[in-house]
Amino acid sequence: MQENIIKKDHNIIIENRKSMTVSGITDVDSFDEKAICLYTQLGELTVQGRELHIDSMSVETGDMTITGDIWAVVYGDRDRKGPLSALGRLFR
Repeated sequence: MQENIIKKDHNIIIENRKSMTVSGITDVDSFDEKAICLYTQLGELTVQGRELHIDSMSVETGDMTITGDIWAVVYGDRDRKGPLSALGRLFR
């Protein structure tokens, strides 16, 4: 059985540390006003800041727009492209 997986490019554009556009998103793990945890084609991605808001997200294209005061963009495990199960989080 062969799966047809369409690889999308992963790009980040940050404008004046107030607006961010991300492409290549595969899933959103969690979000609040201080951190947004995403999964991209290239692994985990965490955006940290203050008053963060997801303005738009397209499941079809994997694009997201974030606004707020952006302090950090941190990549995590390159091999993790989806959320962990509850048991997996305990042993992480």
